[in-house]
Amino acid sequence: MGAGAQLTVTDMRRATRHPVDHKVIGEHRRLGDVHLHIVNLSAHGFMADGQLELSRGERVVIRLPVVGRIEAHLIWATAERAGFQFERIIRLDDFIRMIDTLQPNPRLRRSR
Repeated sequence: MGAGAQLTVTDMRRATRHPVDHKVIGEHRRLGDVHLHIVNLSAHGFMADGQLELSRGERVVIRLPVVGRIEAHLIWATAERAGFQFERIIRLDDFIRMIDTLQPNPRLRRSR
């Protein structure tokens, strides 16, 4: 088996992102627990800030409100930020409920 995922999904970076401030502990096969600070979220993935010791294509499993456990692949990383793509797209109704949970202030929510 290769070192990382062979991702062929079309670039979804133009998907609407919602700003959040959510800390999670991800599960990584080699590193164990990985602390992530999610700063924006879409139905396709999320961006985390802070330094990570992961390589492109590596996977983490996180737990999100409403959605539960979901696997994500590291798509890109800089010294301060990292972008992850979910292994599946979150259903719209679940995504809206999750955003309402993570962003209780309606002024911070983007229009739908």
